[in-house]
Amino acid sequence: MKIVVTGVTGFLGGHLASALVDDGHTVVGTGRDRKRAELARKRGASVLLGDIAEKEFVCEAIAGAEAVVHAAALSAPWGSRQAFLTANVTGTENVVEACRRYLVQRVVHVSSPSVTFAGQDVFQQTEQAPYPRRYLSFYSQSKKMAEDVVNHAIRAGLPATIVRPKAIFGPGDTTLLPRLIAAARAKRLVQVGTGTNLVDLTHVANVVRSIVLVLKTEYAVGQTYTITNDESSNLWSVIRLAVSEILAGANLRRVPYRAAFLAATAYEARAALTRREPFLTRYSVAILGRNQTYDISALKRDTGYTPGISIKEGLRQTIAAFKAEDSSGDGN
Repeated sequence: MKIVVTGVTGFLGGHLASALVDDGHTVVGTGRDRKRAELARKRGASVLLGDIAEKEFVCEAIAGAEAVVHAAALSAPWGSRQAFLTANVTGTENVVEACRRYLVQRVVHVSSPSVTFAGQDVFQQTEQAPYPRRYLSFYSQSKKMAEDVVNHAIRAGLPATIVRPKAIFGPGDTTLLPRLIAAARAKRLVQVGTGTNLVDLTHVANVVRSIVLVLKTEYAVGQTYTITNDESSNLWSVIRLAVSEILAGANLRRVPYRAAFLAATAYEARAALTRREPFLTRYSVAILGRNQTYDISALKRDTGYTPGISIKEGLRQTIAAFKAEDSSGDGN
C-alpha cells in the first residue's frame, strides 16, 4: 500500500514512516527539515520537502496514495495565532481536499487531547467530552479547528479517523524532554502545584502501533480515539527521575499553582509586546500542574490495541537515548 505521512521529519512522523516501511508499505513523507528528511530516506521512505500550507505541494504529495496519515503540525507552547492557524488549520484543509480529490481510501488525522482541555483537572475523560468555550493556547484552539475540518469531511463521506495521542515521548523526542531538561539546566524549571498530579503519557512506539491498527480497522472510520499508555503516572516523579538521571540532580523549587498561573498571565502579557516567548505560559502551567488521565476503552475495544512498551521501559529508553545524543554533542 502507498501511504503518505505528512510531517515525516517530525518525531512521530519519522517513527511511523519507519514502521510502515518495515511492514512492507511504500511510504512518501512530507516535511521541511532537510537533515531529518535524509534520515527518513535512509530508513526507506521517499520524502518531498515543502510546506503543507501550500495546496499544490500537498496535492502533488498525495496523488496516487491509498492511505494518508496527517501528522504534520505546529506544536509549541507559544507563537502567533496566525502561525498556528496556517500550519494546523490551513494545512489540514489542504490535506483533506487532496484526499477527497484523489479518493484516498483511508485517512488518519493526528490531533491532541488538548482540544478538550480547558485547564481543569481531567480524570478518565472519554472522547465524548465537549470542546471548551475558551482555550489557554492558540495551539489547542487550532487543533480543535482542524478537527472541525476533518469531522465536516467525514460527514461528507471522507473515510477518516481522528486520533489524539497524549504526551508522546521516546527516543528521538524533540520537544517534551528536551524542553524540560533545557529549563532545568538553566535553573528555570519549577514544580507547579503540589506535585501529586497524575498524567497519562504515551511512548511513541505505542502511538505508532495504534495508528497502524486504526489503518487496518474498517470500523475505525468516522471515529475519534484518544491514545495513551493506559497507565497513569505521577508527572513530577517522572520529571524528577529524568532530570536526576540526565543532570545528576533534581532539586526543584516548588511554586503554588495559583501563583504560577498568575505569573504566567503576566509573562504572556509582556510577551505580546516584546514578541519573545515567555518564560512560562498559562497552558504550560495547566499541563504541568493539573491531573490529566483518559479512558481509552474505545480504542482497545475497536482495534485490539494494547501498549507494547511500558512507561518504565519507555523512560529507560528515552533517558538513555537523550544521554547518548547529549554526550555526542547533538543533544540540547
